Amino acid sequence: MLELKNITKIFNAGTVNEKVALDGLSLTLNDGDFVTVIGGNGAGKSTLLNVVSGTHYVDEGTISIDGVDVTKLPEYKRASYIGRVFQDPMMGTAADMWIEENMSLAMDRGKKKGLSWAIKKSDREIYKQMLSKLGLGLENRLSTKVGLLSGGQRQAVTLLMASMNHPKLFLLDEHTAALDPKTAAKVLEITEQIVEEEKLTTLMITHNMKDALRLGNRIIMMHEGKIIFDASGEEKQKLTVKDLLAKFEQASAGEFASDRMLLV
Repeated sequence: MLELKNITKIFNAGTVNEKVALDGLSLTLNDGDFVTVIGGNGAGKSTLLNVVSGTHYVDEGTISIDGVDVTKLPEYKRASYIGRVFQDPMMGTAADMWIEENMSLAMDRGKKKGLSWAIKKSDREIYKQMLSKLGLGLENRLSTKVGLLSGGQRQAVTLLMASMNHPKLFLLDEHTAALDPKTAAKVLEITEQIVEEEKLTTLMITHNMKDALRLGNRIIMMHEGKIIFDASGEEKQKLTVKDLLAKFEQASAGEFASDRMLLV
């Protein structure tokens, strides 16, 4: 479903601020994979998602989604392939628009627009059914502005919106990092439910190693723009936080002390 071959991305090339964000990285995700991504600050995790989504173009290498070479496609042309949820609950939705208006925009994403009413009664019933699965009572608040929701409620709505059209790839960029622990746990529960029900191929960045081990069928660790560890199946199931910390300490040497708090 996703294939990255020898991806290199350098920021501020040729200057004193040059930063190699991705260094010859290769990665393949099969249809239905749920891959968690961990690594220290500046390891290249978010850059990985940005080059897949088209936010940044790569300097070298190729990117294919479901067999289609999207390496040179702009972000808006990749939108039909990708659903993405960001760390900031304020991103991904329009704060001054109602819940149903936001969901209508997500439903029509990538489709040709006509001159009929944007939201039909049948659409509202669909939105209510989807929202009721969240268990947050939002199915009775379709005309509430999204900006009035809590961070957790808004992130839950964003998850629904990003998955509505069954994207080829579901990208989750530390989407619970800005939430309190209780709310983060609820959003992760909703995430698992959506990924499982929709059978979405998912790439999820997290700084929580316990979540990275518990969720998904595969885990990768990044450091300095490279994948330094990749485990799936039974190997992943046997891993512990202690194992991951040891592998990261071995790879990062002196940087471990400053990155450790970001990983646990």
